[in-house]
Amino acid sequence: MAKLELLPGTLDMLVLQVLAWGDQHGYGITQALRARSNEVLQVETGSLYPALQRLEKQGWIDSDWRTSDKGQRAKYYKLNAKGKKQLIQEQQRWTTMSRVITSLMTGDPA
Repeated sequence: MAKLELLPGTLDMLVLQVLAWGDQHGYGITQALRARSNEVLQVETGSLYPALQRLEKQGWIDSDWRTSDKGQRAKYYKLNAKGKKQLIQEQQRWTTMSRVITSLMTGDPA
């Protein structure tokens, strides 16, 4: 399958979702997205780290420095309570938007 570019605004939602599965460092987030999408979604570090900074500034994730499984110092990100609420809102918006777009593309009423 071909690689797809993310729609604007979806990266934040996907990062929040990955962090809902557990704390993770940046590289781990990209690997999780790649693996869970069967290699279709490949997020570049030039997009990921600004998104992480944006999410942290919004107060939706927290971070701290830890030692990775490979013994290297890495910044780990964690979804907090405010981020969990935001993720639920994002999921609801995505579900509605997907339903409406599918309806428009197939000609079926929403």
